[in-house]
Amino acid sequence: MRIVVALGGNALLQRGEAPEAAIQRERAVQAARSLAPLAAEHELIITHGNGPQVGVLAAESASDPRLAEPYPLDVLGAATQGMIGYWLLQGLQNALPGRQVASLVNQTLVMAHDPAFDDPTKFVGEVYGVEEARLKAEQFGWTMKRDGDTWRRVVASPTPQRVVEIRIARLLLSSGAVVVCSGGGGIPVIRDSQGKLRGVEAVVDKDLTAGRLAESLEADALLILTDTPYVMKDFGTDEAEPITRATPTLLRSMQLPSGSMGPKVEACCRFVELTGDLAAIGRLDDAIGMIEGSAGTIITPGGNYGGPGDLMAKHTLTLGV
Repeated sequence: MRIVVALGGNALLQRGEAPEAAIQRERAVQAARSLAPLAAEHELIITHGNGPQVGVLAAESASDPRLAEPYPLDVLGAATQGMIGYWLLQGLQNALPGRQVASLVNQTLVMAHDPAFDDPTKFVGEVYGVEEARLKAEQFGWTMKRDGDTWRRVVASPTPQRVVEIRIARLLLSSGAVVVCSGGGGIPVIRDSQGKLRGVEAVVDKDLTAGRLAESLEADALLILTDTPYVMKDFGTDEAEPITRATPTLLRSMQLPSGSMGPKVEACCRFVELTGDLAAIGRLDDAIGMIEGSAGTIITPGGNYGGPGDLMAKHTLTLGV
């Protein structure tokens, strides 16, 4: 099968943890080991978050006295794609001896008129107290919003339309390579009035881009891996309970946090609705169990899934074999 896997930003760095390179490198090794059995049996393309890493580089850039203005977010997105891609590339190569692995620095096309540019909502970077947040906003023109008991910078998060380098990713997959791409949702770009690509100050949601990637590559499954084992019904209440099987209709009827679980569910629902294939949300260590149907929240058109045989049977019927 062809499987798109989206690794959450916490796969490399936990919230509040010091952003040391050694910590993130070791986490990348662990992620590669967890995904290696899946890659050994299937075509695998991996995306990843980059929120904490972009935050570190943005803070460094903003505090560098040699710079007239901080580096723009598209440039920082490219830098983190290369950095995290390198860690995953090396980890996968060591976990899969003899297997070709490729890591792409690539762009995601968004629309210049996307309303997200007028209403920044995506949290990036460090947390601040109210006074420090006010100073950052005055100094750099950042938009700051409350995030729990702290304040953080928010930027535009336009809807991903297309992974620009999709043909290259498809070619690499077809050659048998494991592919790392669309890290951090991809470098956000628009087309100008002459049709030329140009980077923009934004961060694209990596889960939504993973869904676009899975659609374009005609993947058989989309796995979104996070730090929670299931999507929870009545999350945050005493009545909370895990959802192990779901339809897009069921999940769309639920009230889910817009900044965390919401985009994950939206990406999965869209993929299932458009393709009729499998999407799932769960923990990194449960990736194989999700494909087997024994772990995570499994999302299908009818809410039923008995394992890989169901997908193979569907494709056999589609091909008329």
